Amino acid sequence: MIQQLSRFKSLEPQPQLSVVGAGPGDPELITVKAIKALEKAQAVLYDSLVDISLLDYCSPICEKIFVGKKAGESHSQNQINELIVKKAYELGHVVRLKGGDPFVFGRGQEEIDYARQFGLQTAYIPGISSSYAAAGAADIPLTIRGVNESFWVMTGTKSDGTLSNDLHLGLQSTATLVILMGMHRLGEISRICQEAGKGHISAAIVQQGTTSAQKLGVGLAGELENLAKNEDLSNPAVIIIGEVVRHSVGDIWEKVSHIINKNEQ
Repeated sequence: MIQQLSRFKSLEPQPQLSVVGAGPGDPELITVKAIKALEKAQAVLYDSLVDISLLDYCSPICEKIFVGKKAGESHSQNQINELIVKKAYELGHVVRLKGGDPFVFGRGQEEIDYARQFGLQTAYIPGISSSYAAAGAADIPLTIRGVNESFWVMTGTKSDGTLSNDLHLGLQSTATLVILMGMHRLGEISRICQEAGKGHISAAIVQQGTTSAQKLGVGLAGELENLAKNEDLSNPAVIIIGEVVRHSVGDIWEKVSHIINKNEQ
């Protein structure tokens, strides 16, 4: 009897959560480990920045649930947390598929902490972050020997809706600054760069980096808002501030600097 009960218990869904990085946009940049997790998933909760072709790795019986934002529809973090636990107890293995890397401004740890409160086994599978992949896809290395010694990745919007003070600190260094989720604050970012005496340093905006729809705009840190308007750049995009831009996109920078110099005359 005990053996029978043990066998039935082993057949019950084992609630578990895998928080998985989908990578920066190009579906070929997902990791092998992430693919294996998708293949074993009973349910996948995915965001708007995830290439939906990645869902083809899932089994036919896997439940696929969109939890991102589109056309006015959105899910709060609390709703997502509750849905993770609900589906894990109903079905077993839930994969939370997030764009980029879940531990780089992706709230991955919040979801893991919540799931653990309800007894779920948890795992984290890294993804390639757009913070460096988008720059690389635009031929902009974040570090160049003799130009800078570090790079900072920061959010353009804190939880209270304000811009991170790290921008002020970063501008005091030679570091390359990479700003995520900052497109709606370009005016403020440009103003801070100008006030810090860094409005003249090179900058770039990479829209939909690593994808076939990638667009690049290059200009000055103090003119980011105008750059986005002139080049018709919008979210999702990564902002890069630093002299690595000037050194890496030489041919583009020559054309840009010629236009800048002409406008300043």
